[in-house]
Parts: sequence; C-alpha cells; structure tokens
Amino acid sequence: MSTGFHALTISQVRRETADAVSLCFTVPDALKPLFAFKPGQHLTLRADLDGQDVRRNYSICAAPQEGELRVAIKRVTGGLFSGFANAGLIAGAVMEVMPPHGAFTWTFDPAHAGHYVGFAGGSGITPVLSLLKTALLTEPNSRFTLLYGNRDTSSIIFLEELAALKDRFMGRLSILHFLEDEEEEVELFNGRLDAAKCADLLDRVIPVADVTAFFICGPGPMMDAVEKSLLDRGVAREKVLLERFTIDRPDAAQVAATAARAAEAAGAKVTLVLDGRRRSITFDPALGNILENARAAGLPAPYACKAGVCATCRGKLVSGKVEMGANYGLTQAEVDAGYILTCQSVPVGSDVVVDYDG
Repeated sequence: MSTGFHALTISQVRRETADAVSLCFTVPDALKPLFAFKPGQHLTLRADLDGQDVRRNYSICAAPQEGELRVAIKRVTGGLFSGFANAGLIAGAVMEVMPPHGAFTWTFDPAHAGHYVGFAGGSGITPVLSLLKTALLTEPNSRFTLLYGNRDTSSIIFLEELAALKDRFMGRLSILHFLEDEEEEVELFNGRLDAAKCADLLDRVIPVADVTAFFICGPGPMMDAVEKSLLDRGVAREKVLLERFTIDRPDAAQVAATAARAAEAAGAKVTLVLDGRRRSITFDPALGNILENARAAGLPAPYACKAGVCATCRGKLVSGKVEMGANYGLTQAEVDAGYILTCQSVPVGSDVVVDYDG
C-alpha cells in the first residue's frame, strides 16, 4: 500500500440525511490500481482546517463491482472534519486521499452459498453496506440479513438505497430496522440494539449456527453486546468481524503505563523503512511511541486516528521487539504475521526494525 496521499476530485456530494453526506471521487486511470478496494475498507481523508492538518477515516459504502469510490460522512457534534464535509464541500473540490486500507473485509466466493448477517448502528452502516452489496453481487446463491439501529426514520442513512436493494434481491436480502424514538407494532423492533435485544434476536430470529460470517459496526456498546452474545452462543471468533470507529480515551492508569513503557525505551535505536528508504533514529520517550518519533525525525509516516483503531500507521516488525498498547485495528492473523500499530508501540531493547512498506 502506498503511504502517500493523492489529490482526487469530488465528482458528487450527495445528501443522505440531514446530517450525513456521501462523497464520490473521480479516480484517474493511472491511480485506479492503487485505489482498488476490498469491501468494508476505508479511506483516510486529509484537509487543512483552521491551520490544522486534520485526518479522518471514512468507510467506503460502494461495492467494487459498482465502479465508484464513495464514502459517507455523518456530522458529529463538535466534529471539525465532519462539519466541514457536511457544510463546505461541493462537487469539483479536490481532496487529499490515501489509498484504501482496513481489515474489516471478507473474501466472497461465487461458488459459495451461505448466509451473512450484518449488525449496524447509525453511520456504522457504511462499511456493512459495502459488504452487503458485494456478498449479493458476488455470491448469487447467498443471503444477507441486515439488522440496523437508528434513532428514527429520518436518521436512517441510505434508507432509499436499502429499500431498492431489498426489491432487487428479493428473497435474498432481509432488512430489519430498530428505532429508538419511534414505536412500531412489533415490540421486538423498538428500542436500541442492546444486550437484551441482541440475545432475543439471536434466539428468535437469526439461526446462528447457519451463518457464514457476522459483520458488526456501530456504537461501542452495541458492538460489545452483539459480540458477547455471539461468542456466548459458541460462534467462532474468526466469523465475527468488527469495525470500530472510535474508542474511549485511555484512563489515568493506561496513560501512566504507556509513559512508563516509553521511559524504559529511552535511547533505543529504531530503524524505519519507508518508501524504500532506511532511516535510523534514537527513541525519545517524551514523544511516546514509534510513530511520533518517526514524524519528529521528518519521516512522512502515515497516520490518522493515533488511537489504535484505524491501522493507518501499520508497519511490519522485521526484527527486535516492541510493546504495543491498544490494538483495535489489526486482526490476530496480522499480529501473528508481525504487524504492529506504530502509534501504540514502543521498542523493547535496541535494533528494532519496522517496515512501513511491508
């Protein structure tokens, strides 16, 4: 994956709800191989806002077969980038975009006949929609069930597109809406997707043992409830895929532990490989982690969230040892293969080599 940003023109800004828009980018022919994506992946967008270099990750909501590169952005209270995107972007604007990345994806097989289930809350529908469309387009004998939670009907992102998909894939796509602030006749569909609701759904509606994979994205409590309910029912962990947009801030104990790990690494030699070049630096504990040390040394190491969620800062540990704090962005297979999140990693001893190009 290229670690750099590329200037892409916005071909369309489409209003999805009162507080959400989707952006479609024009990708030049020369960049199309670089911007080919897997369903469920995301883009890192960058803009200079009020003198700040602001970077945010937004999931792709299209299927690869649709031939477009589109992300959705929901306005959040106090959100610098989301507010700008919802109020200030128009077709024809140019934005800095990093090539697609992310591990919230699945390899679909045309010969497979299965049943996929997606749990989405709010803007968490974005990557799930990409996976949903890809599953139905790639596997003609498979089914998909979507359970989608929102406050009310007006806040449902992609409401019309989902209805059209249900008509198009009749018999293969089931969509169940759960609304917190609107009451429906069936009590099961009222309220949020909390632990009790999830348990009820898995016992009464979803044949858990027959599901090929579960895709979960939305607010943290909803995701935790669904994950626990599935694991409690014996679903294999590798069949439960989660995409976290945000996490809670670390508490005082976690901050202290991170600082202690960094202090112990003072003066350690770290070699970084980036864009084909090798550079050795001396770890400064005041900067906290390998990513910040790399950027302080003038290296254009990629990053976005800096919270262990997006995996934009991923690198491969070629030699040596590191301690990694939070990890919400790497799969166990990636960790086993030697990948680390540099925004969460400090060296243990010297002679650590991290390859951002790996």
